[in-house]
Amino acid sequence: MTTGATGKRKLSPSAWVGLVMLGTFVVLGIAGPWIAPYDVSSKAIDLAHKFEGPSSAHWLGTDSNGRDALSQLLFGARKALTLSGIVVAITSVIGLTLGTVAGWFRGWVDEVLMRFVDILLAFPGILMNIAIVATVADPGVGVVILALSANGWVGYARVARGQVLALREREFVTAAVALGASNRRVIFKHLIPNLMGPALVQMSFGLGGIILIEAALSFLGLGPQVDYTWGSMLDQARTFLWKGDWVKVYALVPGLAIMWVVLGANLLGDGLRDRLDPRQRGKG
Repeated sequence: MTTGATGKRKLSPSAWVGLVMLGTFVVLGIAGPWIAPYDVSSKAIDLAHKFEGPSSAHWLGTDSNGRDALSQLLFGARKALTLSGIVVAITSVIGLTLGTVAGWFRGWVDEVLMRFVDILLAFPGILMNIAIVATVADPGVGVVILALSANGWVGYARVARGQVLALREREFVTAAVALGASNRRVIFKHLIPNLMGPALVQMSFGLGGIILIEAALSFLGLGPQVDYTWGSMLDQARTFLWKGDWVKVYALVPGLAIMWVVLGANLLGDGLRDRLDPRQRGKG
């Protein structure tokens, strides 16, 4: 970790790498459907060209239905970006709000909220996600978002509560209270702005986790019922691995895409944590 002339810590090279990797994912997720060379709907099925290797017509080959793998990958990036972005937004707002309330008001409010958080943390998260999605015969994106949001906010709540418990003892907060500032003013003017750093770190790590869980649900056949999520592409490749060597390579395509996003999110999260965590300043 480097330090500038003013003593302000800069992002590490690995964090910049993570930012570029995530930026690439975001750009492809937004522009993917427009730059995809082929359609990926049922109208694009061409069984005469299933599981073909890379060619000038299909850069990444085709799947078991003859559809272009590159197009599926790009459409899948849009689906992954949309779903993960919505879940991160929902879980961060809920978690930061409840964590801030628990840490500031303490007492029975803190006890009730944190015991509920402990209950959710004690239950395996992926099992809860599967249980919620499995209750619907044909789960769509909305159901998956609900399942991932059901327990995704607890990490944000714990981070926010810990930060608020520390901030409430700081001089600028005690001074604001002594001057008669309302709880609402203290929370929105003094607490929440100081939570944004840790929240950004949590969001970065959370994004990678959501991508992994969504892919796992789709791989198990419990995700959105479309053929172009990265998890469903992995599931299709697993089903036809015996067909030939190209199928094994085809399985790497969505797997590498998932690895790219998760690795980028983790690298960026590590860099942001070092950059924004006050306890890291003066080290390295």
